Parts: sequence; C-alpha cells; structure tokens
Amino acid sequence: MPRIYLLARPQFTGAHEALLRDILPPGEAIWHEREGVTPAERLVEFAGRVCYLSFGNAQSGRTNAEYIGNLLRNGHDSVLEHAAWTFALSGVSRAFTHQLVRHRIGFSFSQLSQQYHDETEAKFVRPAEIAGVPASLAIWERTVAQVQAAYRELAAELRRAEGEEPDREARRALRSAARSILPNATETVIVVTANARAVRHFLSLRGAIQGDSEMRSVSALLLDALRPEAPALFADFVTDYPEDGLPLVRRLAIDSAPSHAKK
Repeated sequence: MPRIYLLARPQFTGAHEALLRDILPPGEAIWHEREGVTPAERLVEFAGRVCYLSFGNAQSGRTNAEYIGNLLRNGHDSVLEHAAWTFALSGVSRAFTHQLVRHRIGFSFSQLSQQYHDETEAKFVRPAEIAGVPASLAIWERTVAQVQAAYRELAAELRRAEGEEPDREARRALRSAARSILPNATETVIVVTANARAVRHFLSLRGAIQGDSEMRSVSALLLDALRPEAPALFADFVTDYPEDGLPLVRRLAIDSAPSHAKK
C-alpha cells in the first residue's frame, strides 16, 4: 500500500509586521486576523492582500476561509503558489512515478536511483485490479518472481565479466544494465515538493481517474495529509468510495464544499 510522510510545511515568521510598517502609513499597518488559521492559509491570505494593500481600514470583514474561497472562485490561483509542502511517498510503483513526474510546474522530485541502488531485494507493487482475479494474480506473481531472479542472475554475470571489484562508475554501469529488465511494478520511494496550486491541479486531473487504482489511492492520501495543513485551500475537494471500494477524489464547486471543511 502507498504511504505518505509529510517532511516540511510552510512557516510564517512574523516579519510581515515590519513590512506593513514600512509600506503603510501609521494606523493603517494593521492586519486584522482571525484565530484558528494555519500558517499556509495565513501566507496565502497575506500575499493576496499585498496585491491590493487591503489592510487596516481597507480590509474587508471576510474570514480567512471566505477570503481564500473568493480567490478560488475568481481564478486567482497564483497566490496559492506561495504555500508549499515537501512529502515522501513510499510503497508506490515506478509505473505511478512515471506519471507523477510529468507534473513539472510547481513540483520538484528526488527519486530512488536504480543505477546506484542494488535491486536484488526489490519489492513489487501489485495492482489492485488483479487482486480478486486468481488466474491473473498467479500470472503476475510468477512473472515478477522470474524477473527478479533474472535481475540477480544478470547482475552476477555482469560482475563476473567485469573481473576486479568494480569502482563507483563501473557499479553504476552494471546496475544500469541490470535494471533494464525490471518491470514498472518495481517499488520505489520519491520525495516531492509541491505548492498548493500544483497539488490542486494534480488532484483535479488525477484523483478521479476510474481506471488507475494506485493514482486514486495516492491522491486520497495526499488530500488527507494536506487538508489539515490548510483546510480552506482544499475545502472544495471530497473523497468518495464507489462500488470498487477504492477512494476517488473529486472537486466540487467552491460554494458546494462541505461546511466542516470550510472552518
């Protein structure tokens, strides 16, 4: 099963007070804030207010959730790029990460290298779609076992052909050659940094793909991990469980978001 680990989150240092005193006249350098707002939500609201200097007497009475909801309704998504998180995904397949790394704007990736890591003890991610089909499951399990055995045999033959104990680059070349036969099901780990706008786009595009169980599972994990970090930024996403029992993440119209998610 895929697993997610939140490694880093946005911080709000307090330097905004000095900035407001620097750019606004006395008496106007005030930001009227509500309690119960996360650092990521504060950061997005502050960045948005800087665009119009809507502080002091120019500040509306909106709550943070209402302010962010208004940004989302009006398509002012660029402000969301200031809030970013770093997380790690494990227990995922390279088939999944091949799709994930196509999301380049707003994402950064660091993935386990098969050129440097010995994959003789690699694990494999079984697709949920075949779990209930015994004949298909048997074929899958037999095939990955054969591939793993072939990887070990190939790596051993390449080492023998190399002769002496290979140096760093020689080992890289050997493992690079051996990895060519590994399947997309090979398990991997990847560290991802993504901003809120990019995550929202990813969830909108990938979370509700009926035919990709792994993508759906990771999307649900990602939403579960980030919603507490910034409820207002993800209030318009919900997780459903259709007949297949797997999570499906979809986006609602912002005004239709569940009240418990709006704070």
